[in-house]
Amino acid sequence: MKPSRIHSTIAVVSTFLLFLQLVVGCNESPSNEAKETKGTSEVTDQVNATNSRTQYAEINGRKIAYRSIGKGEPMILCQRFRGILDDWDPAFLDALAKNYNVIIFDYTGLASSTGTPHSDMMGFASDVTDLAKSLGFKKIVVGGWSFGGWVAQIVTTEFPDLVSQTILIGTKPPGKVSYPFEEIFLKTAYKPVNDFEDEVILFFEPISAFSRKAAKESHDRIAQRTIDRDSMVKMDQLQFYGKGNDDFTKDPYNAREKLTTTKIPILVISGDHEVCFPPENWFELNRKLPTTQVVVIPRAGHGPQHQFPEMTAEYIHSFVATNKKAGLAN
Repeated sequence: MKPSRIHSTIAVVSTFLLFLQLVVGCNESPSNEAKETKGTSEVTDQVNATNSRTQYAEINGRKIAYRSIGKGEPMILCQRFRGILDDWDPAFLDALAKNYNVIIFDYTGLASSTGTPHSDMMGFASDVTDLAKSLGFKKIVVGGWSFGGWVAQIVTTEFPDLVSQTILIGTKPPGKVSYPFEEIFLKTAYKPVNDFEDEVILFFEPISAFSRKAAKESHDRIAQRTIDRDSMVKMDQLQFYGKGNDDFTKDPYNAREKLTTTKIPILVISGDHEVCFPPENWFELNRKLPTTQVVVIPRAGHGPQHQFPEMTAEYIHSFVATNKKAGLAN
């Protein structure tokens, strides 16, 4: 099947799933917001993405800053380029935390974590393995957004005994790819400070009124966190992401080939308008990756989990739960 036909099929399926979820959602029980009106004590006592405290894991002379919410199977999420603890959409994290112990963290030497930042992907991946060990996790679902998706893939291919399943959002496969990022991404992503319009360009679909509305709602949710704010990544530290990119593209780990033989279930979630990593890069690997499923969400950009936080979390949980039930995940 040609990539264009694959793209069209996935988009149609994704649109139907979105419609189905919206219909089902109309019949669901009252939302968390409705429950919060019952009493302030219930809200205050619940640890969520907005009020969870930053903790530190002391590992080999450095401190890894992290936050933890929810209970259940551990899920460690790796952050995007320049991303910090405060840059995840709380609605997405809270939706995941209904079923998982969700861990987010800062890479070594960046934001609130200490130590010397890494210059290769194996170093970034070691943050995940070291944090998992420090927290006593024997198995994890590893996830990653954008740059974090590269980290998650190296964790998957280099430390398969640790990983039960892998979730990749808005990212690309290892090695050289045929579909590069758009020029507007570089012009916007490297600004010292990004405003709301920059966020629309970077993470949403600017031509869609619905996506723009979702961008504002996500922006406001992220701004709700006022306590225990994380430090920003410094501009002179962006070079370390660049070095990671060079390493991931050269692929000295042969990760691209290892993905063709892995038994670990992998879910890729992408918007159909990716300014960074077009999903067509995954279509090229159709039938070469035996455990990888690709979901493309129409009229969405680089941050589909911010535009559709609950729906994306439902995709992830359905994928993980189905594979476990079928015995396809360790």
